[in-house]
Amino acid sequence: MGSGAVNLANLDLNLLVALDHLLRERSVTRAAERMNLGQPALSATLARLRRHFDDELLTRVGNRYVLTPLAAQLRPRTESALASVERVFASEAVFDPATAQRTFRVLGSDYAMAALGGAVGRILAERAPNARLRFELHNPHIIDDLTEQMRTVDAVLLPHGFLTDLPNLDLFTDSWTCLVAEDNSRVGDEITMDDLAALPWVLTYHSPSAFTPAARQLQMLGIEPHVQVVVESFLALPSFLAGTDRIALVQTRLAGLLARTRAVRAVPCPYEAVRLVEAMWWHPVHDNDPAHVWLRGVFAEAAQQLDDA
Repeated sequence: MGSGAVNLANLDLNLLVALDHLLRERSVTRAAERMNLGQPALSATLARLRRHFDDELLTRVGNRYVLTPLAAQLRPRTESALASVERVFASEAVFDPATAQRTFRVLGSDYAMAALGGAVGRILAERAPNARLRFELHNPHIIDDLTEQMRTVDAVLLPHGFLTDLPNLDLFTDSWTCLVAEDNSRVGDEITMDDLAALPWVLTYHSPSAFTPAARQLQMLGIEPHVQVVVESFLALPSFLAGTDRIALVQTRLAGLLARTRAVRAVPCPYEAVRLVEAMWWHPVHDNDPAHVWLRGVFAEAAQQLDDA
């Protein structure tokens, strides 16, 4: 591949689609099946891609193919580029939810999905029956790279404290509650600060960039939790509490649901934990997109239903 800018007029957009499938599948056969193409045709496309990048992209190791270092770099860029292309061609001057077939992609925690997913799903079914919502879990790696990720999704559901300088819409607030096993004999109807220091913990998200504000506040109060388990899911917490003397912090809206359905019970938090403000964040490119404006209204309505309930 020559140096300098690439002449896009000489490139076929289908090459990008083929590259994406090849890097995902790491197999010409499987990629061809996904694309409903014959294997010889996709093999010819792979050869063209190899000439363009001056790189093998896929190399055989034993009975399988692996990505070259360049191909590994290209994979997330290819996904991002395709997502951007899809958004360009899905744009509409006027958005009619009744007939729209657009796919909306939203990242969030399972807590956000549990809180809002049902109401959002009902509104979509009623007003936009042909639209599709991809509700995907975020993780610490995504949070670390959210600036880039925001270009490839419609929105991210995330509390205040992680993102700045991006348009956002506040959805709802929540407080924090301690969660323990139903048969935890070391904790009665109340839990003390000494208990928080002495008992083992299950923490949701535990890294410099991914954490719960209430757990970070606990550290600022001088208590370093004795962490036994880290799980990147709020809904999975009860499984790691049941039958143990561990404790966890969970959003109060979720605590009631978990306590009703699992062998755990909620206990008031012994310190004034900072309230969580859940918000919807998006890239400025979506500001005036009619479809995105409509989507924001759907989430705002769903959040209002949550408060009303």
